[in-house]
Amino acid sequence: MKKHLLVLASFLTVSLTTLNAQETVSAADKKKAKELKELEPDQEIVYDAYNRWSIEFGVGQAKGIRPYNDGYYSSYPSKLFGGIQINSFGVGARYMISPKFGMKFGLNYDKFTDQDGSGSLDFETFQYRANFEGVVNAIRLFNVEESAGRFGLLLHGGIQVSRMTSDVLDLSELNGGLIVGFSPQFRITKTISVFGDVSLLNNFRQHFNWDGSNSDVSNNLSGQMASFSFGLSFSFGNEKIHGDWAIIEDPKSKELKELESRIGDIETLMNDTDKDGVPDYLDVENNSLPGVAVDTKGRMVDLNNNGVPDELEKFVDKSITNNNNNMAVSDGMVTKLINDGYIAAYFDTNKRVPTTASTDNIGFVLNYLKTNPGKSVDIIGYADEIGSTEYNDKLSSDRAESVKTILIKAGIEPSRLNILANGVDKSVDKSSEYARRLVRKVIFKIK
Repeated sequence: MKKHLLVLASFLTVSLTTLNAQETVSAADKKKAKELKELEPDQEIVYDAYNRWSIEFGVGQAKGIRPYNDGYYSSYPSKLFGGIQINSFGVGARYMISPKFGMKFGLNYDKFTDQDGSGSLDFETFQYRANFEGVVNAIRLFNVEESAGRFGLLLHGGIQVSRMTSDVLDLSELNGGLIVGFSPQFRITKTISVFGDVSLLNNFRQHFNWDGSNSDVSNNLSGQMASFSFGLSFSFGNEKIHGDWAIIEDPKSKELKELESRIGDIETLMNDTDKDGVPDYLDVENNSLPGVAVDTKGRMVDLNNNGVPDELEKFVDKSITNNNNNMAVSDGMVTKLINDGYIAAYFDTNKRVPTTASTDNIGFVLNYLKTNPGKSVDIIGYADEIGSTEYNDKLSSDRAESVKTILIKAGIEPSRLNILANGVDKSVDKSSEYARRLVRKVIFKIK
């Protein structure tokens, strides 16, 4: 309980300070719920929806246990299970009030006769019966539905009334009593299953023996019968699966899982990958260098809009002024600075010569290469989306060649310089002139 209260308190605190994040998570939750409700027919899970109705058809054997008159009996002692007769036919309808409990109504026809060669006297008795019972889904009651898979088990019990007709006496009577039983199931499809059923019936009022003879009216017999049957069950409704098989979450458990999921999502959104003090979900530049000043959207501050963050520009100027005396000390940071694209040469539309503002950036790379003679560099050219693909591929190559020429003339061996033409950079909105300025460039990769 304490853990849940702490989780709830954390959720409310974070929610008040990250409204946009909540809206994002909410949209994700709705999408997830929609996906769950649009499950394909061959999937095993139904989300809060299941059919409640089913109809059943079964055949099997009804065997009167007692009473019998002398000389009459239904079993054949020398046969397996006393002999098997298909003498019972039934149909039923079941409605599940909840996934665990339901009720069913059934109609059956039973015919009792002696078995040829059994030694019993000849007899023939007919019975029509109706059953009204409560049903318990035992698999779901004991919370083992996931491990049971396609198997199921129903327990049932209730009252039954019957009309028995004796062929011997040509008489009929109404009987009544209790019925209990169990029904193993196996699902074939989403809506069809096979079942077996074993039921025991007890008639509190019965004057006929099962062989059709009767006792005196004042002598009330107590009849007992066993029924063994198998058949098919068909579910129907607006959903794809019956409640016997659906995997249904407890609403409270589901709400708690959703709450914990939302908190987890918000915690993820509040991560700060580049450690600049701006959460990832608000950070539009999620790879800023540690210690470099950023604005409220996580962008490194560049007041003169020359493509280089102000603090890095100061470092570049200092490096050039001091002829990179300290470059070796900061080699790791400098390599990251270059390889992450913070040092780049920019170009005007359709131009192959870098802008004047890019001179210092090229000079920075030049000084690095001079200070580190064992290093080489990829010079990678880009163009914006204006123009044909063929034209922009050539333009990006020409821009890289232009920068290579500058570095060669400044004293760098051509073998250390590798040209790559990457063509069009589609990462920005091509309708924005200011955005296109950012992709008309050459960047460097130290190797």
